[in-house]
Amino acid sequence: MVCRIVVLISGSGSNLQALIDKLDRQHGEIVAVLSNRPEAFGLERARRAGIETLVLNHRDYPDRESFDRAMISTLDALQPDLLILAGFMRILTPEFVSHYHGRLLNIHPSLLPKYKGLHTHKRALEAGDSEHGATVHFVTEELDGGPLVVQARVPVIAGDTPESLAERVQYQEHVLYPLTMNLFASGRLRLIDSRACLDNEPLGARGIEPEQID
Repeated sequence: MVCRIVVLISGSGSNLQALIDKLDRQHGEIVAVLSNRPEAFGLERARRAGIETLVLNHRDYPDRESFDRAMISTLDALQPDLLILAGFMRILTPEFVSHYHGRLLNIHPSLLPKYKGLHTHKRALEAGDSEHGATVHFVTEELDGGPLVVQARVPVIAGDTPESLAERVQYQEHVLYPLTMNLFASGRLRLIDSRACLDNEPLGARGIEPEQID
């Protein structure tokens, strides 16, 4: 049975493009892309790939709760097995996260649990870190706090700016996210008893690195 995947975006969709390009079509299908911003360029990427696009403008709703309920109604009609947040710039309500428990992935531009939230590259440089990176994790009600799946490390180079560091981290994001998507679609990755598990074995607290995956 093919895994039905929906990707949620707010912007240009560079991670979305990586997901489209590297999807293991034997196990998964991206059935739709949903954006909360009608002008998001990622919608055009989806159309070019022949993927259904949906727009729910959050400005049309009085609060987060009503917007998320509308999303649940729209998404449930698609019967998704997996939801992927790819630059979806909304903080999700507990109701939404609970509804899709174990089926919701996010990617964050830091080596979680370091630097939850925004401006991660700037914060890593200001702290004098020698390495930075990206993390894919299951989504829970805690912001950027769900069980970690996979991380990639990027060295911080002398003279780095937030922009130069972000570029190298994003390159790794385009490796990590499709890898994680395909692991889930093939049935190898699951959230079991609130722990990320690969082939039914719990991952460590910091997840694993791509090189460790057979």
